[in-house]
Amino acid sequence: MDPSKYRPSSAYDSSFWTTNSGAPVWNNNSSLTVGTRGPVLLEDYHLVEKLANFDRERIPERVVHARGASAKGYFEVTHDISQLTCADFLRSPGVQTPVIVRFSTVIPERGSPETLRGPRGFAVKFYTREGNFDLVGNNFPVFFIRDGMKFPDMIHALKPNPKSNIQERWRAVDFFSHHPESLHMFTFTFDDVGVPQDYRHIEGFGVNTYSLINKAGKAHYVKFHWKPTCGVKCLLEEKAIHVGGSNHSHATKDLYDSIAAGNYPEWKLSIQVIDTDHEDRCDFDPLDVTKIWPEDIFPLQPVGRLVLNKNIDNFFAENEQLAFSPAIVVPGIYYSDDKLLQTRIFSYADTQRHRLGPNYLQLPVNAPKCAHHNNHHEGFMNFMHRAEEVNYFPSRFDPVRHAERFPVPPSVLNGKRDRCIIEKDGNFKQPGERYRSWAPDRQERFICRWVEALSEPRVTHELLSIWISYWAQADKSLGQKLAARLNARPTM
Repeated sequence: MDPSKYRPSSAYDSSFWTTNSGAPVWNNNSSLTVGTRGPVLLEDYHLVEKLANFDRERIPERVVHARGASAKGYFEVTHDISQLTCADFLRSPGVQTPVIVRFSTVIPERGSPETLRGPRGFAVKFYTREGNFDLVGNNFPVFFIRDGMKFPDMIHALKPNPKSNIQERWRAVDFFSHHPESLHMFTFTFDDVGVPQDYRHIEGFGVNTYSLINKAGKAHYVKFHWKPTCGVKCLLEEKAIHVGGSNHSHATKDLYDSIAAGNYPEWKLSIQVIDTDHEDRCDFDPLDVTKIWPEDIFPLQPVGRLVLNKNIDNFFAENEQLAFSPAIVVPGIYYSDDKLLQTRIFSYADTQRHRLGPNYLQLPVNAPKCAHHNNHHEGFMNFMHRAEEVNYFPSRFDPVRHAERFPVPPSVLNGKRDRCIIEKDGNFKQPGERYRSWAPDRQERFICRWVEALSEPRVTHELLSIWISYWAQADKSLGQKLAARLNARPTM
């Protein structure tokens, strides 16, 4: 066999999934985890390869969250939660920490209008005395998918058609028809809140489940919530068209002008917590990123306030070079086995190394403001001055030592390697509850948006039936209304 005859080409497509090296992939939907719930294993070569390739698809623009606006300010603790976490910046009321925040659209390119329907990024970098903490979230509390293995596929489906470079909804309708867990996220994106009025009037959510650990080593699962003091406001279709047609940067301008005028936007931070010893009492998996934690069962606990009182000095230096990663935490805050979070820990930092270079954390906007020391050096765009002769550890010529030990979640891992889905999926309960909570006019607008999406010529009868079935399982009347308007019926 002459290897030169088999150059990489779609003409040699296999009938089954393979890695880039041609090895067969028997499960392209689930990460390799310890047991059913995780954590995810680094040895999952297919996952790491898939994410690493995806992270490098576009230069120099971000793959997602390309369009954004940033501002600076501070976070102030208002309520004592030291019984839950030993994080230094949360140690007591009155403590202030400098922050920089980036708001963004998610799917569209850098020059797109800020009135397009979809989630908005809400990322906060805390410059604490114990290093930086990046709380990287969105303006919706849930997400489309549970497992980061599907993230590249999801973004591909939402991005423009690679053949025509035209964004077409039938591609998303097709992809998400295989993932009914996406219904909950669609009750946000197709709702009125799918087009925010501007960045000052959006909520923020950490989305993923993190862990808080106190000095005694006790761990609690935690969800983070940002609530704007000026309320949540959105744009309905006609208003969004008018605003977007006259100013593609209306949200960026609103944020900049408000701060310049001294009208500083503010958000209250609250948390929800679940004792890790009691998680089995939930009828859903608290690590499932497609679920909310009901506030009547897990009430919001106030923590502090975020105030943005200073505009950035240079857009490139403090917006384009600004880089976040959920991997960046501080003592007292840790990850959970949330499968999406586990993959974000790798992927975000990896894409920043591709976009900005291996020394992106040396850039002033990303560098910690506290004293720091390690032996990372050289490589592209390294500008840290080093006069040391010793660049290894340990050394009797360098007095640097280990830091004092701090607690991490003490969970014991037990399970076999496997690619599997969570057991408590519950795909339809919470979307139905959210839909029924709306006023009739809001329900009607939601239905009209779905009728429009499902009426595109390339949406097949099979896809139509699947989506009507999904929405009927969430709410019977919703499924019936969609079926009647689309002249179809669910296949249940």
